[in-house]
This record gives sequence, C-alpha cells and structure tokens, in this order.
Amino acid sequence: MPDQIPPAPPITGGFEELRGGHLGVRLATTAADLDASYALRYRVFYEEMGAVPDPAAAISRRDIDAFDAVADHLLVVDHQMGEGPESVVGTYRLIRREAAERIGRFYSADEYDISPMLRFPGQVLELGRSCVNPAHRGRATMQLMWRGIAAYVNLHSIDLMFGCASLHGIDPDANAEALSYLYANHLAPPEICPRALPERYVDMRRMDPASFDNRRALAALPPLVKGYLRLGGFVGDGAVIDTQFNTTDVAVVVKTELVTQKYMRHFERQS
Repeated sequence: MPDQIPPAPPITGGFEELRGGHLGVRLATTAADLDASYALRYRVFYEEMGAVPDPAAAISRRDIDAFDAVADHLLVVDHQMGEGPESVVGTYRLIRREAAERIGRFYSADEYDISPMLRFPGQVLELGRSCVNPAHRGRATMQLMWRGIAAYVNLHSIDLMFGCASLHGIDPDANAEALSYLYANHLAPPEICPRALPERYVDMRRMDPASFDNRRALAALPPLVKGYLRLGGFVGDGAVIDTQFNTTDVAVVVKTELVTQKYMRHFERQS
C-alpha cells in the first residue's frame, strides 16, 4: 500500500544551499526539516486557504500524504529566524520518475491523463505542494525558490517539468478570465499536453478571448502560475475542481530546453 512505503533517503549530493541575503534555499535533510515543511503546508493550505483536513491532518496539524515519502523537498529558509525548523518559510515537493515508480504513480495522475509525460523519453520531474509563509511572499523568496528548482533540474538533467498549479476557489466561472486566457494563449502542444480526466474535466474556454485584456488577465494570475509561464511553460487541457483544497487546478508543463536563455543566464550567474 502507498502509505506503507518507507521514506527514501534524501538526495542532497551536489546540491548546496544557495543564498540570497538572509534567505537560503536547500533540500530537506532531516526529519525536523520535513516536519517543518508539512506544518507550513498545513498552515497555508488548511488554515489560510480553506482546505478541509481529514481527521489525521486535523489532529497532527500537518499536511502529509504517501507521496512525501518518495519525494525530495525543497525548502526556503530565513536565517534571521534561526537555524532549525523554525526557519522554514517556503517549500516545494519534487518527484522524479524513479521516485514515482516506487509508489506506482505521480500525484497529478489523480486529476490528469499524464501519459504524454510518461512517454517522454527524457528525465521528468513533478512539481507540487508549493507554498510560502505569508510574511515572505515577495519577489526575493520566489526568485530564490526558482533558483533552487533550476539547480535541481541541472543536477538531475531534467528534461521536462510538470505538475498542478491552483487558482483559489472552486467556482470555475469566478476564474473564467484566467482559465480562458491560459487556454487561449498557453495551451501545450499535443505531444506534451496533459488532459483532465473525463470525470473531472472542466472546460477552460469560458469567455471569448476578444472579451478580455490579455495583459490584465496575465497580471491577475497567481505568482506561481506566472512563474511557470515566464519559464516558457504551457497548461494542459481542462481544469479540475479540488473541493478538499478549495482550488481550481490547472496542469502545467515546462520543457527545460524551452527555458529562455535570459533565465538560464540569470540562474547560472546567481548560482
């Protein structure tokens, strides 16, 4: 059973902490690191964003599932807050193909047909469970998190990144402009386009593209979604309503060869 899979040893070789002022980004290496990540996820997803905890999560006040045991966990830490778990202010879950094979699937497969990712000949990486402490939600934290992802991608020769990104709320019409903009302007090519599972498929084409301003729609997207798009990313076909997490999810795909040279030079300079 998935919940019986033992944790994988942390994969930290070759990944040194990257610093930006008093902030750093590194991989979790201890049980305390992981616990801090799960606690931060609970505070953001459940206490702030309105997700509905199951009984175990409500008691532990931790967001944790079977996929955490096989994942690497990227952490943003604020050294002004200490050097232990109290310093963890951001987190991102990273699952490579061989890690997903240990559990039998990727997390995104619960919402999307990801067969294009499974057929992809290169190294693939699923990104998920991203969150940042409210007081640290700014450009510096997001840039450092993307530096960490870029370093991880380079370390493991990742060719394709994918995952689910979320819009707040479960009413697709409340996110009509965002969904319509993403479908009209950033739909993935067929060979790498995930599609929402038939029983969960929500049509993203909710507005005529001529009826809204693209620049305004882009500006209103969540920072994480905009970050994927700046990296040359695409979205899949169909949104998915996640009632537990109070979100409308979209699939995102980034071929690392399509990351702009500007971004690669930026990451290399700062790394």
